[in-house]
Amino acid sequence: MTRWWLTAGACAFACVAVVETHGTGDAITWNREISRIVIDKCGGCHRPDGTAFSLMTYAEVQPRANEIKDAVLARRMPPWGAVKGFGQFRNDQSLSQEQIELVTKWVDGGIRRGNNPGMLPQSSAFKAPPTVTSEIAARISGRWVVEHAFTLDGLIPERVLEGESVRVVARLPNGKLEPLLWLHAYDSRFPHAFLLRRPLLLPAGTVIEGVPPDAMVALLRA
Repeated sequence: MTRWWLTAGACAFACVAVVETHGTGDAITWNREISRIVIDKCGGCHRPDGTAFSLMTYAEVQPRANEIKDAVLARRMPPWGAVKGFGQFRNDQSLSQEQIELVTKWVDGGIRRGNNPGMLPQSSAFKAPPTVTSEIAARISGRWVVEHAFTLDGLIPERVLEGESVRVVARLPNGKLEPLLWLHAYDSRFPHAFLLRRPLLLPAGTVIEGVPPDAMVALLRA
């Protein structure tokens, strides 16, 4: 059994909703909107005693604002993790177009701090990253054939070369093609699990395709 911390996935720079609305012409600020996004979605790891650099204060975020904007526009997730083009994941925290616009408008609008520190949320409001205890069914490089049926719970890209695009699919014995994961701009320094929204039964004879020979992906057994 192997214990994995969901780092980048759990700490993605994303928001579920804009907590407070702002009138037409009002500037987006750190104190009012952006701090809530960061503390809620990034604070589990990006805090002083966390597993990645802290993003808990305006002073810590402001120097990285343009870098964060670039990552958001590329639909990457701090700490600059992975983009998926297909795949359904229960720990998915990817950004909607509205959320992307909120962050980019804040940066383009001058990275404003805001005048009312009383609007800041409590820094203790961050959510600790969930832990996942899963058995690794196999570590694969290149084409791989399932010898004994098992239920796939998720995948962990353990080694992906910089700039490599990886599309992993499962070709079932009946000919059906199941998309599993599409990675782009993935940073192997921060490996994290992609947990399937619905675990997938892989019968014997299923072929896993799309993992380059120089890459390595771990398959998690449900």
